[in-house]
Amino acid sequence: MNSFSYQRAVDVEGAVQDISTKNKAKFIAGGTNILDLMKVNVERPEHLTDLTHLPLTEIENTEDGGLRLGALATNAVTAWNEQVQQRYPLLSKAILAGASAQLRNMATNGGNLFQRTRCYYFYDTATPCNKREPGSGCSAINGYNRIHAILGTSEHCIATNPSDMCIALAALDAKVNVTGTKGDRVVDFADFHRLPGDRPELDNNLQPDDLVTSIDLPAKTFSKVQYLKLRDRQSYAFAIVSVAAAIELEGETIKDIRMALGGVAHKPWRDKSAEAMMIGKTPTKENFRLLAETVLATAKGYSYNSFKIELAKRAIVRAFTEALQAV
Repeated sequence: MNSFSYQRAVDVEGAVQDISTKNKAKFIAGGTNILDLMKVNVERPEHLTDLTHLPLTEIENTEDGGLRLGALATNAVTAWNEQVQQRYPLLSKAILAGASAQLRNMATNGGNLFQRTRCYYFYDTATPCNKREPGSGCSAINGYNRIHAILGTSEHCIATNPSDMCIALAALDAKVNVTGTKGDRVVDFADFHRLPGDRPELDNNLQPDDLVTSIDLPAKTFSKVQYLKLRDRQSYAFAIVSVAAAIELEGETIKDIRMALGGVAHKPWRDKSAEAMMIGKTPTKENFRLLAETVLATAKGYSYNSFKIELAKRAIVRAFTEALQAV
């Protein structure tokens, strides 16, 4: 591991100031991802700004009837929070499907948004990777790409976003509160993460000195939800395909519907036009299959992951079928 300097921030302004004046600086909170990356020389920060003592751990109501999640509240605290469980069960289910209990006790909400891909080649510094070293090439495209993306890919990168929490946040239309040297702003969750395009080294649209202070959930809630995570083993594994499904009925037709996919793209994948197509339809398996076919219409498989296309379609149908059974 390379040597680095370290500073513990005591307030938000100090944290932003500290990181903005250092070269190759990174924030650290729970450290469940960045420390692993440092150990294998994928991340080589020259300075770490510790956020763990900042007052950003509260989970509280917002004036518009929503819920604000402090960026430094842990995933475990958030998942088991009474209001999250009652009002946003989709988020609770997604968080509890991720990582392990020990990691959820350390990982923070803000840090979860910045998880980096688990692409084998990204972690292997002996292989070319445009995300790790721009311009070097993408080993996954012609390599072993079973876990890789089928939507929104580019010739430069087919890596996937590994988060479970972010898939639910995308479906719920969350907003991210950010502060930096240019002031405070609010970022729609749909605009937070990026597709790879020709800049796969960039995971999100923030600036290096931007600090996430909280995540806002809207007042709109869903009781009929399911987070379906398909993976190689039941414990401590990342999604091959995951589905965050939420549905609201009016009589025997669909009044509102939300869906986001994980394990299939560089960012949480949501198709609002496909959702809109379902409004007014009956909640049948045939209509859910139509939704799935529409969402996956542009999917592109590679040597080892073409199976994901059909798997994702079936997962969508299953997730909504199970969501309708929610009490």
